[in-house]
Parts: sequence; C-alpha cells; structure tokens
Amino acid sequence: MLLCFIEYPIWMNISQLKYRDLRNLLDQGQLTCVDTVKYYLSQIEAHNERLNAFLEIYADEAIEKAIEIDKKIQVGQAGELAGLVIGIKDLLCYEDHHSYAGSKILDSFKSTFSATAVQRLLDQDAIVIGRQNCDEFGMGSTNENSAYGPVLNFKNTQHVAGGSSGGSAVAVQANMCHVSLGTDTGGSIRMPAAFCGVSGLKPTYGRVSRWGLIAYASSFDSIGPMARHVEDLALVLPYISGSDGQDSTVVSVNEFGEKKPSSGKKIAYMKEMAEHPSLQPDIKQAFFDRLELLKSKGFEVVGVDFPYVEALLPTYYILTTAEASSNLSRFDGVKFGHRTQIATKDLLDMYKKTRDEAFGEEVKRRIMLGTFVLSADYYDAYYTKAQKVRRLIKEYTQGLFQEFDFIVSPTTSSTAYRLGEKTLDPLQMYLGDLFTVQANVTGLPAISIPMGEDGQSLPMGFQIMADVFQEESMLDLALELV
Repeated sequence: MLLCFIEYPIWMNISQLKYRDLRNLLDQGQLTCVDTVKYYLSQIEAHNERLNAFLEIYADEAIEKAIEIDKKIQVGQAGELAGLVIGIKDLLCYEDHHSYAGSKILDSFKSTFSATAVQRLLDQDAIVIGRQNCDEFGMGSTNENSAYGPVLNFKNTQHVAGGSSGGSAVAVQANMCHVSLGTDTGGSIRMPAAFCGVSGLKPTYGRVSRWGLIAYASSFDSIGPMARHVEDLALVLPYISGSDGQDSTVVSVNEFGEKKPSSGKKIAYMKEMAEHPSLQPDIKQAFFDRLELLKSKGFEVVGVDFPYVEALLPTYYILTTAEASSNLSRFDGVKFGHRTQIATKDLLDMYKKTRDEAFGEEVKRRIMLGTFVLSADYYDAYYTKAQKVRRLIKEYTQGLFQEFDFIVSPTTSSTAYRLGEKTLDPLQMYLGDLFTVQANVTGLPAISIPMGEDGQSLPMGFQIMADVFQEESMLDLALELV
C-alpha cells in the first residue's frame, strides 16, 4: 500500500533503514508509525503464507498502537524505541495473547503476563506485529520440528531457515518486521541468523531476564535480538537487559566487576574448529578470508588449541535434555493447554495420553534422554560427569580470555540444509550445533553476522564470542566487519 504523502524512495527503503534513521524520519514528520506498520503488514501479506514465519499477526492491534504512538511523537512524549516494529518468538509470553511454544500441547494457552524482555520494549513504544514460528519448545536446528509446519528460507524456499528461532530470522530476512526477539539455548538465534543472512545476538547468560520465557533448559536459555543491522542489536540490548526481581540468575554488570583493560585487538580462533572435517569448503575459505581482513585492520589473530571440542556436544545434550525432562513435566493437560479427549482409566493414564498426543517426536526423544540420564542408575555416569566437563570447558574458555579479547569461528559448519535433509538422522542434526553450543555451555555472549554467500547463493555466518558482559566491545568488532 503506497500512501501519496510518502515519497516513493523512502517507502521502498523502510526495511533497509537502521532504526535511528527511521526514527529521524518519524520525528521530522516525513513518515508515520502507521505507514511503517502498514508496510510490514504488506510484506507479511505478500510472503508469510509461503514462508510460514508468523503463526499469528496482530494487524489491527499494531495499527491502533501505531496511531497512539504517532500522537506521542507529535507532542514529544514517545519512548526511545517509538515505531520499532518487532516480532516475538512463540516461546515468549505476551499478555492476553497466545503462546504455543510451537507445540500442540499449548494450543489454547493465552498468557496472563508479558515476558520482561517483551514488556521493556513495549514500554519504549515498540510495536509487536506478531508471533513467530519456532521448533517445538526450542528443540531443533531447522524449524522443521514445529507442530505448525516448517519455516522456509526466503533466500531459497527449498532450504530450511535454521532453528529454533527460524520464524524470527525469516521475518527479518523477508522484511516482515524490523527486529525479532528470539531465544538461544544452543545456537537458536545464531544458527538461523547465519542461514538467513541476518545478524543475531546471544547475550551473556544472566544479562537478560528469562521471566516469561517458556523454558527448555533453564541454565542455557537466553533471550536476544535479531536484525538486519548490528546497530539495531546494539540499540535494543540495553533496553531488555537488567534485573526485574523475577529471575534470580540475572546479574548486574556492576555487581560482576570490571574486566581487566585490554587492547581489544587480540583474537583467537580454535584450530580444531577451523579445520573440522564437517566444515563446508566455501565457509572455510570465507572464514580464513575474514581472518585476513582482521589482520589487515591491525588485529592480532592467533590459532589456539581447544582440547574439549569432542566433549562440547555430548555435554550440551546430556545437560539440556536433563533440564528439559524436568521443565516439561509441568505440561500434563491438567492446568492449561491440550488435554486428551480419549477415555482414560485414571489420572496417570490421562497424563500419558495427553503428552503422547501433543508432544512431537523430537520433544519426546529429548524428554526420554533427559529422564534416562537423571535416573538413579545413570545419574553419576552421565549427568554428574557432564556437569564436571561443563566446568572444565568453562574454565578453559575463560582462560583464553585472559590472553585474548575475542574468539571467532564460522557460525555453522554448512549453509542451510535442504528441507528434510537431516530429519531422518537426529545425530546429524545435532552435529550442526557444534560451532554454537560453546557459548551456551559457558554462558558467554556471542553474535553471528553475515559472511557472504556460498556457491549456491546461500548465506554464511561469522561468529564472534567475547568474555562475560563484553557485548559492547563484541558489537564494536562486529560493526567493523559488516
């Protein structure tokens, strides 16, 4: 829909604008929030039926909110993010709106409150345009595990979007919103960002409250933004950060203490990652080209050994499935969500039938794995040992940050898989997380930024990881490379 008072070039370039440039147009009266919302709604109408990125669109509500914010702008009372159009992953609660977690077991659930991260953006007059598709309970790397169908990659719809925040990535990729809020448990922001050619940020564990996030693995889950522009990630992060009195794991940066001064110029890459046999040749070449670019900018780039590469995925999957087994026990058909309509013998039978009907195959697989590693006979052999290895990985990684300012790697070992390519072999699917899980195992911040395209014109991603609460310096480095 083209409005007569909007100049054609401005209208066509809304999706390309950084938020600060968009805000300048709003403040100058050259554009309105209503215009912006209608633009994104037109993009959703044009693409979403094919891509399946949004599960629900809040069209009327978003326009009403835009009208209200336009009035605030006119009198100089608008919030700092006025007119920023956002989408939220289906794992995040939004008051009086559905939150399904990509699952049939929550197919009638409506939240009574908003997640802290969502509410803080609303408080700054951001506009939520819809609820985005994801792998069920965040369990997946391709967004093919959603109970509501896969999300397709806008670059090539024969390929997956990545997961679990696939809908959030594609919504940004296809210009259906300005920023998405996703979640990252083992790469669920960064992997789809890489597959879709956008930028995605996983903050330090404890920087952003998890209040209102439907949990998968509580000691791994993080909420973070996805956008076309790194500047927009840097803009959004401070507003969603900080204690809210609801999540006891949130740590104030001031409480944590200051990191020792550094030049910001020493960068490590792990030789085992850069030479891993699973790494696609195009990605390997692009990665080493990026290292040469860093050297040309005056950075010292050093290859280092990392002895725990083979332990990363087993540690991650043992611990996350154990936590999932505990977290998902609350979904039983009694208090909310789906309940079986089949006649049952007793309460336990109702639990079993409800969960069997409504949980997908991947969720069942991970619950069973988690229950196994937590069982009395195997607790020490698997869960306790994995916790010890997690500590070793964390200590070794943080030891590297005593010498280096950043650790870089490809975000993924390959570009976006073809639809169905990995679904029949879960182990191959899990191997796709190798480059991203370290940040979650250690709780460190990481960002994926675009790194060009491979020979099939599919996007590639470059990952930067920093020490705890060093997002600002990490974002500065990312800005030098985009």
